[in-house]
Amino acid sequence: MLNLYIAFFLEHPAYLIAGCFLLGLIVGSFLNVVIYRLPVMMQREWHSECSLLLNIESPTVSSEPFNLAFPPSRCPGCNSKIAAWQNIPVISYLFLRGRCANCKIAISKRYPIIEMVSGLLAVFTAWQMGFGWPLLATLILLWALLAMTMIDVDHQLLPDQITLPLLWLGLLLNTGGMFVSLNDAIWGAAAGYLSLWSVYHVFKLLTGKEGMGFGDFKLLAALGAWMGWQMLPVIILLSSLVGAVIGSLMLIAQRKGRGTPIPFGPYLAGAGVIAFFWGKLLIQNYLQFVGL
Repeated sequence: MLNLYIAFFLEHPAYLIAGCFLLGLIVGSFLNVVIYRLPVMMQREWHSECSLLLNIESPTVSSEPFNLAFPPSRCPGCNSKIAAWQNIPVISYLFLRGRCANCKIAISKRYPIIEMVSGLLAVFTAWQMGFGWPLLATLILLWALLAMTMIDVDHQLLPDQITLPLLWLGLLLNTGGMFVSLNDAIWGAAAGYLSLWSVYHVFKLLTGKEGMGFGDFKLLAALGAWMGWQMLPVIILLSSLVGAVIGSLMLIAQRKGRGTPIPFGPYLAGAGVIAFFWGKLLIQNYLQFVGL
């Protein structure tokens, strides 16, 4: 059966690209839920654990269930339940002209943007890789990086609920050498974590301050598990350069001091995407440039 699908999509690649685009839009809608709700779920869990430890009742934690599935999505303005037809990716936003159907409050443009980015990432990946298990695996990686990017931008947080499963999935996929050898994947995970862990502790020793979060270590370890240790220098270099430039421009534009924390996760994620698709070409061009 799989061979029939492969033959069909090889003969009609437009169907694969269109299907991946629609799937990407749907996943993007789910990612919007993850980006908003997962940090809230984590904060509630922390409050609950602290209250239990201190033997006090936390007034900030509701007893009602709150997860990725419940309660149903509601308008933040009038609290009206969002109907299924109002939740169609991108189309509903355009049909409603970016406003709630009930109270007409403006809906954030972020929702359709993330849906479109998710869909376009799927289109690009399908165009690059074609039909097969590596395509599905790569889409999972890219969608996870997209979700973590936005969560880190909002909360300066890279959840273990995403980074650790992504790390283990990379190792498991590479047991069969899907992207790199298992040996390279294991060393990539270890070196990815320990490299930033070392920078963190050296920086803290010299300055007494924390330069980054532990989530950054785990994200780089996950990228190393997917792409192998060879791609770590590319990822670190690209993320550092882009982070320094964009971070400085953001501080200047927002008129904030050097001590203002800047999330590093988005730069690691962006560098990871570049390294995944073009890392080998970048390394090859660099070696040719230096004459090796």
